[in-house]
Amino acid sequence: MVRTHVLICGGTGCSSSKSEEIMSVMEAEIAAKGLSDEVKVVKTGCFGLCALGPIMIVYPEGTFYHSVEVSDVAEIVEEHFLKGRPVERKVYHEQNDADVHHATSLSETSFYKKQKRVALRNCGVINPEIIDEYIANDGYQALGKVLTEMTPEQVIDTILASGLRGRGGAGFPTGKKWQLARILVPDADQKFVCCNADEGDPGAFMDRSILEGDPHAVIEAMAIAGYAIGANQGYVYVRAEYPIAIKRLQIAIDQAKEYGLLGDNIFGTGFSFDLKIRFGAGAFVCGEETALMTSIEGNRGEPRPRPPFPAVKGLFGKPTVLNNVETYANIPQIILKGVDWFTSMGTETSKGTKVFALGGKIQNTGLVEVPMGTTLREVIYDIGGGIPNGKKFKAAQTGGPSGGCITAENLDVPIDFENLMAIGSMMGSGGLIVMDEDSCMVDIARFFLEFTVDESCGKCTPCRVGTKRMLELLDKIIEGNGTLEDIDKLEELANYIKSASLCGLGQTAPNPVLSTLRYFRDEYIAHVVDKKCPAGVCKNLMQYKIVEDKCKGCTLCARKCPVNAISGTVKNPHVIDPAKCIKCGVCISSCKFGAIIKE
Repeated sequence: MVRTHVLICGGTGCSSSKSEEIMSVMEAEIAAKGLSDEVKVVKTGCFGLCALGPIMIVYPEGTFYHSVEVSDVAEIVEEHFLKGRPVERKVYHEQNDADVHHATSLSETSFYKKQKRVALRNCGVINPEIIDEYIANDGYQALGKVLTEMTPEQVIDTILASGLRGRGGAGFPTGKKWQLARILVPDADQKFVCCNADEGDPGAFMDRSILEGDPHAVIEAMAIAGYAIGANQGYVYVRAEYPIAIKRLQIAIDQAKEYGLLGDNIFGTGFSFDLKIRFGAGAFVCGEETALMTSIEGNRGEPRPRPPFPAVKGLFGKPTVLNNVETYANIPQIILKGVDWFTSMGTETSKGTKVFALGGKIQNTGLVEVPMGTTLREVIYDIGGGIPNGKKFKAAQTGGPSGGCITAENLDVPIDFENLMAIGSMMGSGGLIVMDEDSCMVDIARFFLEFTVDESCGKCTPCRVGTKRMLELLDKIIEGNGTLEDIDKLEELANYIKSASLCGLGQTAPNPVLSTLRYFRDEYIAHVVDKKCPAGVCKNLMQYKIVEDKCKGCTLCARKCPVNAISGTVKNPHVIDPAKCIKCGVCISSCKFGAIIKE
């Protein structure tokens, strides 16, 4: 009889840190100790706290092991599973200003206390490759309820009443999208349901983690959407760079078909629905709905003018509903638990929860799911553990290349669709990149703009040409050749591109520039007037200098310098030749006396 379940993260992040090997070695060790009938190893999806991966949770006691290595496995099996003594050096210990205490489960950690897992409810809980585990956690009950107890109109009314808005970017009401697809072309001979799993924002991995940890939730939701709008065929468009997600999604589709939960005459109701996977090649523009559909059709992924909207003329010219992975992951829970349950979370205009991929200058990188209306301060400090190395918070970028920055003065603004738009940012898909005092906001704007220039499909002139001109102006400013007129040109061009581009990529591409100009214009001015980068990031605008009274003349910096830019004699202060210095930073990292500074 199994008395112990060992849940080990099998998401992409932990897999890259050898979690698959950890599982194999652990199963072998368990067998060698004669514990195979008592201890079961379970491969799960992402637990969320990626900074501490690979993560291992031992149930029923809930012992939380972190940063597990292959070399730790034998000791854990011997001490914990055989002798009943947890290996304390690998058990997570919560630390705060008051004390250090043993966190016996995930729910006791500050990372999880303020979270509410809806879209992520099964991630880190079940084996995503075994359909029975999903069914044991109420899986496919929502589909059964919909097909046997509800009309398509009742399903749509439920989603409308829930206030669920699309989690992929603009936040369009999901129920309204389904309603339009059902009623606008009532005599359509074919309709489609599509899932956007392309997820191209730098630093975003929410959708990938859901597909890796709970693929059946998306399959079930897409079947529900098919019933609601009158479609019998669905497509999941997922980027080929997500091999684990693709593998598990295909396994889930095959299992659902085997169980009669996809295919013909589901639950004997006469409703049929099939699902296929289509791969994307990593083009960011294919996250835009019409470009995504064009790509599924086998053509080059370019956006199409709207109207007509996909609800009228979408995939293969037929009425189509398209939502992203996170949006679908909410659907079964709304059907099962009801509108009142879902609307009890969130704000007046933004109901439910939102998943964020928390990254950048933050202690606890990982996946965070919080009720809408949670403040950025709570996410960064209470959940994320604050900024490492005692640095000050400077800004957070939400919405990736399409979004904008949130500054310290807005840390207590409740996060929802309207509030983020009001302060010049946007929800986007949920990437949340934290920046500290050492971040240059001009450089950050350039980073995101360079990405969108590279990812533009080139179909419309404002995006194709305009973003390149913006990038040239930013390069000029960062290199120390900019003028105040260039800042005005940059802003004027950004507003033009925003209003004149064909699709969402071009319309939002200027957002990081406009946002940083709005809140950090002084940094732009410092770059062009003072010819200095306040954060000391832009190489052309900084100098390395040795502080004479701190230098001990140890010669270590001179010996480490790759271009021989440092000269001096033993036990005497050294100097740096600015003409030779390539500003690589080797001297600063090697100096033991803090004698080298950037200015």
